[in-house]
Amino acid sequence: MLRRWRRPTFAAALLALGQLATSPSGAQTYPDRPIRFFVPFPAGGSTDAVARAMAPALEKLLGQTVVVENRAGAGGMLGVDAVAKAPPDGYTIGIAGAGALGVNIGERVSRPYDPKKDLALISRAAESPFILVATPNLAAKTLADVVRMAKAEPSRMSIGHGGNGTAMQLAALTFVTMADVKINLVPYRGTAPAVTDAIAGHVQLAIADPPPSMGAISEGKLKAIAVTSSKRFSVFPDVPTFQELGLKDFELTGWFGVAAPAATPRPIIEKLNAAVLQALKDPEVTRRIRLVGMEPTPTTPEEFAAYLESEIAKAEKLQGFGDGK
Repeated sequence: MLRRWRRPTFAAALLALGQLATSPSGAQTYPDRPIRFFVPFPAGGSTDAVARAMAPALEKLLGQTVVVENRAGAGGMLGVDAVAKAPPDGYTIGIAGAGALGVNIGERVSRPYDPKKDLALISRAAESPFILVATPNLAAKTLADVVRMAKAEPSRMSIGHGGNGTAMQLAALTFVTMADVKINLVPYRGTAPAVTDAIAGHVQLAIADPPPSMGAISEGKLKAIAVTSSKRFSVFPDVPTFQELGLKDFELTGWFGVAAPAATPRPIIEKLNAAVLQALKDPEVTRRIRLVGMEPTPTTPEEFAAYLESEIAKAEKLQGFGDGK
């Protein structure tokens, strides 16, 4: 007996289309429309600079427009959450820093996503040291001066940083903990506004990443006190490291990586990884990233995952993280 044919419902048609988009065959045609590239910090910071350096190369490699969108707030968590909750079809990716992908886990703050479960890692992107800078009006010229002033007048000084749960906050906390001083930690919605307030003298110190601070340092609007890496920063070779100045084992760098929603099909992740790796090796992209004091760090998804685990372990070693001083 022949069965009567029934017209597919609209819901069933949508389901079929969704399965096609995320199936291996759908991955073969990916991408066929613009891709959104979320940056979880305001324009002007390291994350934004790296994303905008990569976007033109990604457009050429993927054959589609890559739209950079700034979704700032909550130490980078708002932008990362937008990626985690986006459809897993490869058309929403994001770049995130150590805070949103690693430090927040070590800190155990309340967050709307789990980086290990809700994100598919694509590749690391770039890294750079942080710089402890001071307003020109501050009498301190060296790290020893800062420590001496902080001990003489506890809680009179303030350090601006890029937001609670960020690697910049971790750097500030590591400094005040290792130096055994009481300095107020002031969170901002990114490094650029922290640097602006340091220039204006609203905070005496700031932990800054290179893009928003290099020009101000070169123009004498800020004083560079120390860098957080184990080696001196090539852009400012005369600025000593925290290790050189007596804080043994002090080493922190800012890093960024590219991720997609967790259920994104593996063939799409592989295609995105290949594009990101090629983009980060492009001479013009490399030049633009190094121009803002950073170094490209392309990896496989597996290498990125192993690096993230090591960063989480490092963050968890700092007892009392998030309490401030």
